[in-house]
Amino acid sequence: MELEGAMGLLIPIIALVAVFTFISIAVWSDNRRRERESYYHHETLKKLVDQPGDVSQRVLDQFRRDEIRQDRLRRDGIRLGGMITLVVGVGLMIFLRAFFPDGVLYLVGILPLLIGGVLLAYSFMIPVETAE
Repeated sequence: MELEGAMGLLIPIIALVAVFTFISIAVWSDNRRRERESYYHHETLKKLVDQPGDVSQRVLDQFRRDEIRQDRLRRDGIRLGGMITLVVGVGLMIFLRAFFPDGVLYLVGILPLLIGGVLLAYSFMIPVETAE
């Protein structure tokens, strides 16, 4: 009888270990990829410094445009996250108000609503760089 209880407990333990192992390997491989990209990017820049002429300037301009594009994507991601969090806050307030009409529990929805508002405001305060 106790063996069956131990087996029933063993399956969730194995599942948890597998999930956290997968997550740690995924994070490690992503960090490794970013490290390699950074290394090759810096190596390319070092080689360009040694090259005279117009080619190096064009490549450096392309790197700058890529950085501006990445900054724009990051800012758009913050805006999207802010909008989603804001809408979740509104939806939570409506949901809780419908289920608990007499209480003030619906005010819990103000937390994600304010967080979404702050993310949106922050995304508009980030300075925008343009390619020259």
